[in-house]
Amino acid sequence: MARRPRILVINPNSNEAVTEGLREALKPLAYAEGPDIVCTTLAEGPFGIETQEHVDSIAIPLRRKVEATNDADAFVIACYSDPGIHAAREGTSRPVFGIAESGVLTALARAERFGVIAIKSGSIPRHMRYLRQMALTDRLAGERALEMSVAETAAGEKTLERMIAVGRQLKEIDGAGAIVMGCAGMARHRRPLEEALGLPVIDPTQAAVTMAIGTLAVAG
Repeated sequence: MARRPRILVINPNSNEAVTEGLREALKPLAYAEGPDIVCTTLAEGPFGIETQEHVDSIAIPLRRKVEATNDADAFVIACYSDPGIHAAREGTSRPVFGIAESGVLTALARAERFGVIAIKSGSIPRHMRYLRQMALTDRLAGERALEMSVAETAAGEKTLERMIAVGRQLKEIDGAGAIVMGCAGMARHRRPLEEALGLPVIDPTQAAVTMAIGTLAVAG
């Protein structure tokens, strides 16, 4: 029997609650003939990736993880800053997807202008630098922050309430036609947020894994 392709989804922070949330969010993408979707935690990572220092600190550990993994056919870096993505791509001939890049590209297929829900205001300049590199700032309606930590977004009881409030601002004030959730820890809130806002809400990890599945299907 031929080996099924494998997609390795790497949570670059060391918070297992975030990784478990990813597993739950990715269950709808699994099917009998499809790739194995495996989520793992980068033990060397900080508990939450919330600063440029955090982003820079995990680039080399991520590359080493990718280089040392011989049983994966594609990789997904499940952090909205896409940390270490270029270094990781240098370290393998297999495709490496970043969730920010994938999430934004998916949003562009759903709406003329998109909004992003960030965890903290300090994340926004980092995200904006990335969007400028992608030459996509003209399609950004706005980005607004929850002012919560990664851990709070993954497990906090009031996270969804706050996300709905920020999402409404992006929709009603900024004119966003689609919302991208700017943190992997928000994964479990996608469906109720979409229902509350009445517009497409993109889970960027789902977007990246969907792209990986399509890439492997064509390659196979």
